[in-house]
Amino acid sequence: MDTISRESSPSYLPIAGLIAGLVGLLLGGIALANASKANKAAAGAVEQVTTLSTKVDGVEATATSASSAADRAATNVASLQRSTQEAFTAVAGEIGKVNGELAKLQEAATKGPAAKAAGAKSAGPVVAGPDEYIVVGGDTGAKIARAKGVALADLVSVNPGVNWTGLKVGQKVKLPAKK
Repeated sequence: MDTISRESSPSYLPIAGLIAGLVGLLLGGIALANASKANKAAAGAVEQVTTLSTKVDGVEATATSASSAADRAATNVASLQRSTQEAFTAVAGEIGKVNGELAKLQEAATKGPAAKAAGAKSAGPVVAGPDEYIVVGGDTGAKIARAKGVALADLVSVNPGVNWTGLKVGQKVKLPAKK
């Protein structure tokens, strides 16, 4: 009986196995295609990560270089500030000296002629002569007096309105009359 039931039953099992095998093969092919796509995407992602890593390294190198340049610039600025301050301090000292010398000259110009005139024995009052002198650059009262062969006190006394510490180029001064 056993033999009869095998012969009379249809043989679905091998067809089902064949269909299952074909579905498995189809699913395997789809999985292989998807794996290939994923592999390509992963390779592209790795390439992008490598490119980004290279760019980040470049940016990092640039930032390091910029930081070094900024440090050097800060050092240079500090050095310039120090040297500028030292120069201003030196100039201030020189200006102080010049101001002191100017004060002495002004005091000598205002007190000197009167004291010299009082102590000097004059042959008579000093009067302005017909000659004039035109001031040039670098002239002083003493320089003009020496050049013209007159006493500084006489030169000052015939020019009462002249500021001897502030002579101007082109200014005219009277010369004392020859005795």
